[in-house]
Amino acid sequence: MESIFSYQFFQNALIASLLTAVVCGVVGAYIVVRRIVFISGGITHASFGGIGLGLYLGINPILSAAGAAVLAAFSIGRMSRSEGVREDSAIAGVWALGMALGVLFMTLTPGYTTSLPSYLFGNILLVTSADLVSLAVLALLLVVLFTVGYRTILYLSFDRDFAEIRGVAVRRWEQALLVVVAISMVLTIRTVGIMLLLSLLTLPQTIVGFFTSDFRRIILGSILISLLANIGGLLLSYYVVSVPSGVLIILLLFLLLALAQCVRTLLRRGGRG
Repeated sequence: MESIFSYQFFQNALIASLLTAVVCGVVGAYIVVRRIVFISGGITHASFGGIGLGLYLGINPILSAAGAAVLAAFSIGRMSRSEGVREDSAIAGVWALGMALGVLFMTLTPGYTTSLPSYLFGNILLVTSADLVSLAVLALLLVVLFTVGYRTILYLSFDRDFAEIRGVAVRRWEQALLVVVAISMVLTIRTVGIMLLLSLLTLPQTIVGFFTSDFRRIILGSILISLLANIGGLLLSYYVVSVPSGVLIILLLFLLLALAQCVRTLLRRGGRG
């Protein structure tokens, strides 16, 4: 019997697992440390409107989703700064509008139900060579950006006021990083989908954060945990239980989170003893 690893689609899925782990590990570390998880959730769900529009117009839904995500990111910032709207209210509004528009456009598009689950819950086995190229370029850009601008991003993540004192163009950096976050979310939708993506961007970082506050270690640890969960979910989906791998990835992350909490509790008790 031919091994599953010899199939091209499974090889693509493994490569996508690695690239997604890098993207989500790097971007998720910034999101969690910067405490913009809720904003990221709003951007992610707003991109659903772009996906619906892309399917309705017959264009690449990932491109339209990227446009919607970037627009949502800037809209949230503008409403909260200039229009006197509370940030959480702006996020909730953009979140709901994106989901509503997505459902509307998909309802108007004949045959939309065939593609809906793959965008909501993801299917890493369906990634294409074009998806891999996009993820690879994004992962490379993120590594370069966070390597060259590491100290600046570190200042922004932990202390915005200190970054301003150091002469950092805070507003421009924040806007640029928000665009990077938006694009990263859209390009990783294929693997775990809109409904589960936020967990992949936060749970690995939370697990690593139990044991260290070092930004570099959070990034590296998050990448490793994401990769472990991605590959584990993929193999379980094929060999053990026939459910979407994205669901299993999230369940594995929650299992690792519970184990990490137990380990941290034991270490604390041991330290007191």
